[in-house]
Amino acid sequence: MKLFSIIMLLILIGASIAVSFIRNLLGAVIVFMVYSLIMAILWQQLNAPDVAITEAAVGAGITTVLFILTLKRIKGVKK
Repeated sequence: MKLFSIIMLLILIGASIAVSFIRNLLGAVIVFMVYSLIMAILWQQLNAPDVAITEAAVGAGITTVLFILTLKRIKGVKK
């Protein structure tokens, strides 16, 4: 399990750096969603299932939907 956590942490660091450099706003939102899902997995690995469920629901779910709706509204996403 320790190797899995290290791999997840490396992906987490990569995702956090990638969000800073992505110029496409929709791409940045998708990478942010991946970041939140990996954080939920790591919280589960740390035996904090309540925090993991909250991170998955709020971080990857509701926040991503709100970001995408905002991008559509400001014409950041082309149809």
